[in-house]
Amino acid sequence: MSPTAVEGTTTHDHFESDLNLSILGLSAEYPPFRVKSDSLETLANRFYLPLKKVLSINRYTGIDTRAAVGDVDHPLVNQPTAPSITELNDFFRKEGVGLSVKACKKAIEEWGGTVHEITHVVSTTCTNSANPGFDHYVTKELGLRAGVEKVLLHGIGCSGGLAAIRAAANLALGSSFRKKPARVLVLACELSSVLVRSELDSIDKEQATRIGVCLFSDCASACVLSNGVAEEHEVPTPVYQLLGWKHEILQDTETDLGFDVDPLGWKVVLTSRVPAMAAAAVSPAFQDLLRSVPALQTNGKSPVASQFDWALHPGGSSIITGVEQAMDLSVDHLRASYEIYVSCGNSSSATIMAVMDQLRNMGEGREHVVACAFGPGISLEMMLLRRPKSTIDGLLSEEVD
Repeated sequence: MSPTAVEGTTTHDHFESDLNLSILGLSAEYPPFRVKSDSLETLANRFYLPLKKVLSINRYTGIDTRAAVGDVDHPLVNQPTAPSITELNDFFRKEGVGLSVKACKKAIEEWGGTVHEITHVVSTTCTNSANPGFDHYVTKELGLRAGVEKVLLHGIGCSGGLAAIRAAANLALGSSFRKKPARVLVLACELSSVLVRSELDSIDKEQATRIGVCLFSDCASACVLSNGVAEEHEVPTPVYQLLGWKHEILQDTETDLGFDVDPLGWKVVLTSRVPAMAAAAVSPAFQDLLRSVPALQTNGKSPVASQFDWALHPGGSSIITGVEQAMDLSVDHLRASYEIYVSCGNSSSATIMAVMDQLRNMGEGREHVVACAFGPGISLEMMLLRRPKSTIDGLLSEEVD
């Protein structure tokens, strides 16, 4: 029997027609290096006996290059033994924080406000777990106020970016209720590439097929979400407006997808059941979410999936194609997900905002967008967005007669 959603999911019965929640700045910051599939083979051959099965899978992931903080000769992954979690933490403290600051600065610049206007920060990562969290050092380097309200989400892996936007949206709605401004900086950062030796160690010792080592990459992404209350400057046209969201857990799937802590970092848990379970879960979640947004109904009927662009977290090629088939979509609907997957790989929680950023830079698209991601649990995150920034011949649509 296929897993079903836990009863009592957090989908709202009804989202108001105008939540007045907008993403006003959005960015993805990839590190400068791109590694190809042969880089993994080079490292494996340097330190381990032949790992034929995993390396064979590595050649057929559909990924051309993966974004990484270093190349195949980076000292951290070329030590006699895999780096410890202490070494990985020290590395993240420098490189992860630096990458995050760049992403945040780009999002803030597009928004047009100042760091002193930021009221909340919602961050996530699954490749670091130090205390204080990495968000403390990012806010310090950005020069945010000491009283800015911070939330650091953990334990949610690849669904983290969308979960962070959901958490930011709920915080912003709370501020709206109090008639207070909310300018929420949302941040996701992952450095997965430096875990390569830890994964190869496990493959070598257990002789197990662990495909995570073939998929993951590095990225930081950020956005600024506003509730529109008491804007102090000219507001740019929103990148996306939020219409509604949904979170649910698929029952009895805890052992299928995870990221377990280890003395050598973290170990990917990814079973062969995940693509089919993800594909099966999307349609019921989509229909449920549509029902909660009356503004999208026409004569009592909901739009169909193909009327939306889809910003799907590219967890793997089989996940993308599985959702494509289950929802009767085309490659065009998922063009941004495919592009990010092929050119940069899967950067866990940071990927979904990178896909959303890529989508808005791919020319005129469909007015409405479905953002969707899966994480450990298995958790499903889904969000409905509107793009008021659609262009026709380079002009904003509202400028066209």
